[in-house]
Amino acid sequence: MDGPVYSRPAISLITDALGPHGASLFIGGGDGASNLGLLRRYGITTVVNCAVNLDINYVQGGPQSEDIRATGYGAVRYYKVGLIDGEGSPDTMMLGAYYILDGALRQTMPKRHTYPFADGGNVLVNCRSGRSRSVSLVALYIHRQQRERFPTIDDAIAHIRERRELRPDEWFETPKPMLLAAAKRASGWIDMIEQKANAG
Repeated sequence: MDGPVYSRPAISLITDALGPHGASLFIGGGDGASNLGLLRRYGITTVVNCAVNLDINYVQGGPQSEDIRATGYGAVRYYKVGLIDGEGSPDTMMLGAYYILDGALRQTMPKRHTYPFADGGNVLVNCRSGRSRSVSLVALYIHRQQRERFPTIDDAIAHIRERRELRPDEWFETPKPMLLAAAKRASGWIDMIEQKANAG
């Protein structure tokens, strides 16, 4: 059974000073992720979409025909992770989502006309409502990247609930338990990956 859905900001600032460019990290729903004016206002140059059931067309230009869809540069850098809001995603998808988010924050763009994106800028992680999938991924990420502030994933969740204005009567699904469990398992795998890399 789903809980109540309250109105809240289209996007919410979660933390800052991430990655080599000192990026700020935001969480939002589809309404925030699709609002280019809002993204520009907050200096968001990159969107990481967690939702398998939400697509956003940032391509500048229309389709060539009914069968040939538009291709080309988008107004923002866009990364898609197909998480399900509940059961159904392999555990490896949360681990992959972590590294996609980390890569998006750390990428350096080639200085060629075919890459019309500047390095840096802020990052928005979104799902349909910005309450579960994006919360679990961002909690995993900021716990791993800002351990002094968020010693556990649960500490990160508590911080995100406050910043995202998630109310206590919806906490049982913000994030959904299976997504929180996946984030905790992914954190253990990251420990193993980093230990092996440091030993190698």
